[in-house]
Amino acid sequence: MDKKFWLVPLMLVFMFVLAACTDDVNVDEQAEGDSTSEDGGQGGDLTIGMSNEPVTMDPHTSNDIPSAQLRTQIYDTLVAQNLDMEIGEGLAKDWEQVDDNTWSFTLKEDVTFHNGSEFTAEDVKATIDRLLDPAVGSSVAFMFEMVEEIEVVDDHEVHFHTEYPFAPLLSHLAHNTAGIMSKEVIDEDYQNALDGADADISVEDYYDMREEGGDEFEDLSEEISEDLGQVIAENPDGTNHLKLQERNPGENVILEKFDEFHGEERNFETVTYRVIPENQARLAELETGGIAVNDSVDAENMQRVRDHEDTDIIDQQGLSMTYLAFNYEKEPFDDENVRQAISHAIDRESIINEIQDGRGVVASTHISPSVIGHDESQDEMAYDLDQAREYLEQSDHADGFDATIWISDDEVNRDIALFMQDRLSEIDINLDIEQYEFGTFLEMAEQGDHDMFMLQWITVTGDPDYGLYPMFHTDSQDGSGNRWNYSNPELDEVLEAGRQESDEDAREEYYVEAQDILVNDLPITPLYYGELGPGVNTSLVEGVEIDPVGIIRLENVSFPE
Repeated sequence: MDKKFWLVPLMLVFMFVLAACTDDVNVDEQAEGDSTSEDGGQGGDLTIGMSNEPVTMDPHTSNDIPSAQLRTQIYDTLVAQNLDMEIGEGLAKDWEQVDDNTWSFTLKEDVTFHNGSEFTAEDVKATIDRLLDPAVGSSVAFMFEMVEEIEVVDDHEVHFHTEYPFAPLLSHLAHNTAGIMSKEVIDEDYQNALDGADADISVEDYYDMREEGGDEFEDLSEEISEDLGQVIAENPDGTNHLKLQERNPGENVILEKFDEFHGEERNFETVTYRVIPENQARLAELETGGIAVNDSVDAENMQRVRDHEDTDIIDQQGLSMTYLAFNYEKEPFDDENVRQAISHAIDRESIINEIQDGRGVVASTHISPSVIGHDESQDEMAYDLDQAREYLEQSDHADGFDATIWISDDEVNRDIALFMQDRLSEIDINLDIEQYEFGTFLEMAEQGDHDMFMLQWITVTGDPDYGLYPMFHTDSQDGSGNRWNYSNPELDEVLEAGRQESDEDAREEYYVEAQDILVNDLPITPLYYGELGPGVNTSLVEGVEIDPVGIIRLENVSFPE
């Protein structure tokens, strides 16, 4: 069969529009508004180039890094993680574990939302209650499924009551999807959905119905689900240092400084996130000053950025694992021998060296070395065509087969897919490649109709529970992460024990056992662990940082005089 590469033009509501050509001569020499005030170092307008467009600013309805980049600037969380992933203050100034199943948080006072309302414990309760509402259908509900009740003690104290002890609760509360929204905008969003469903009840009545549950609530929640999130996506209301000014789909999102921010003074006035999918176009914009930060420099141009007199790379070890996913319930991928054959036919080292320009680490397990509990005893995934052929001969598909791989519209993903296409042909697996716009790709991957797809999982909390439970627990087939329909009761039991164990050494043992099970079952095959390296134009901006999750941090930004 001829090798084919299909570029599928499914550019729906999330379509990327590239305003400039990739030719350097067509790139503006200076970005509008990238200026400094008379004081020097302050009053600047920062422009960041993004490879993918954010899906939504509603923290409960997507879990992608492009959206997280903006939401991290708009919303505060109860607790926060620094560049070393250590837990510190967020909107809570103090916290304690009262008993195995209860956490108490003391909240900061004199904090206001972008809409001017005062931050209180009611906003915390409204936010988490919404996240867990089945009508919202949040893809991150799994992170707080153990929460039974949010108790408002007073305006500035709130208690979290959990169904069982949950060791990583604080790291989950630091996740961007736990960003606290104002109850006012949440109420407005629900009212908009209720009106859209012609439901003749108030928001408070709906909340009472949700508390009681039952068939009537289930029916109503289904009716309003389609319209939920519209108000929040258009009017995100947080307490962090930036607020939404405007969004131009396919082009940019502009955030402006929040003057009533409760933290330290910021030096920027606006931050513009420009959508520039092509690597060469972003690189040219970085070098000529069209953007001050490039969120993703492709590996082959890393040295070029380092060598340029005005640009540099911000290096950071990441928490990501890039993987190849199989459809665990679909023939021939339901055969362990087929999955092992494909895994051994992939030359990960060459992918890293030839496509990634040496950036990345060959994977050995399903969580990266930067994550707590990574099993150092596991060997790297080996490239061995003879062993791959042996595995295939032990299957019902010894003569090979045809298959399709889905990827998002990223140039590196395309190159890796083409590389795997070539290697798999050596064991008579003929691979067709279908490439989709990022938002469309995610929607399709969640449907579970794939043969194979390639994606990246970032253990954004730094805790192995987040790296493994949503990816591989049977209950996570609801759309939270287990897109390959994998189920193993033995693994389920180990993951449940790991998240409830408070002793750190005992927890690590559970996760070592979990990784061993996964390496043998191989519902997905890890490819490599990522290294982060955004580019920055040092003549335009200083103090830009990146955390291990991949979020560009702006707290210490200043502008050269």
